[in-house]
Amino acid sequence: MYDPTVARLTYRGLLGRRRALILGILPVLLIVISVAVRSFSGADDQVASDLLGGFALATMVPIIGVIAGTGAIGPEIDDGSVVYLLAKPLKRPTIIFTKLIVAIAVTMAFSAVPTFIAGMILNGNGQQIAVAYTVAALVASIAYAAMFLLLGTITRHAVVFGLVYALVWEALFGSLVSGARTLSVQQWALAVGHKVTGGELVTSDVGLPTATVLLVVVTVAATWYAGQRLRSLTLAGEE
Repeated sequence: MYDPTVARLTYRGLLGRRRALILGILPVLLIVISVAVRSFSGADDQVASDLLGGFALATMVPIIGVIAGTGAIGPEIDDGSVVYLLAKPLKRPTIIFTKLIVAIAVTMAFSAVPTFIAGMILNGNGQQIAVAYTVAALVASIAYAAMFLLLGTITRHAVVFGLVYALVWEALFGSLVSGARTLSVQQWALAVGHKVTGGELVTSDVGLPTATVLLVVVTVAATWYAGQRLRSLTLAGEE
């Protein structure tokens, strides 16, 4: 289910000079803001939770997920180079699964690691806040990577649709419409983070059992359907 050659090519595409620079902007900004906040206000658990929840998990993680998830396969479909990959004796699910693993790894590296560093800077992991948001970022990275990888196989405008979901549905509608939060990866991840802290600083509108089921279902379903889309793409090319 995992092909090293496909993984190497995908890493090379995602971590090219320009894309790596884009991926690194938000993590660097988060750490810079964390240093500034700690310098001016000292260690404050509430401030740490607000910054990690409002910027790291709500903005940085989904945007990096969009870049990594769609970038793992979208450009190859757009420029037609995916034909050469599909011509190899590889099963389509293997290609998708390999690209998913790479997208998850890149999303985690550029979101969860900076989140932990920022949390340690802000309050030294007081009340397990840094660990809680890091775990939430790790969990969210998996679901986002799967969702946006699927988008990359469905439409040439995957980045646009991904940003609409992340910034409009989750950030805007999620803050205004309580029902929308049930269908929010951010809220699912927060439910896991809340379990880590056991406190009131990290909360979610979705219960942990529901969040766990939805995370698994969305990840598996998106991965499976992306494989089906890749099969359809192959058949269309052959016809």
